[in-house]
Amino acid sequence: MSARTANEVANWFLAWAESEDAELDNLKLQKLLYYAQGHAFAALGQELFNDEIQAWAHGPVVPSIYRRFKSCGASPIPAEQSVPSDFDWDDYRDVESFLQRVWNTYGKYASWTLRNMTHRESPWLEHFNADERSAVIPKSALRTYFAN
Repeated sequence: MSARTANEVANWFLAWAESEDAELDNLKLQKLLYYAQGHAFAALGQELFNDEIQAWAHGPVVPSIYRRFKSCGASPIPAEQSVPSDFDWDDYRDVESFLQRVWNTYGKYASWTLRNMTHRESPWLEHFNADERSAVIPKSALRTYFAN
């Protein structure tokens, strides 16, 4: 499996949510990316995407994805704003079952529930600093936490 960008993984989650007629907002998408990255270290032995995750007030965030959907606020991301026209399921065959497991494990939870879950986990707890908005959660912290 080759590492993707967080944007590519976000596109898969958005396409999957659309295919399941499920709503996905920016907060929930952020937490799905965090759990997907963490579980990739544990299950696949490598990162899923190469973007950094930062510890923000409402949990782990991939800044580029946050900015992409910031205009949606807390509302669901509308379909016309989410899945690119050139999206191809075949591009994800190598990680499809893995991403489906992440969705089946975490996609059933509300955004705020996922946010609260991340607030009880060491990657966020140990790296969040209210005075430093862009504190990075090191990939080593994700690797260690999700391996246990």
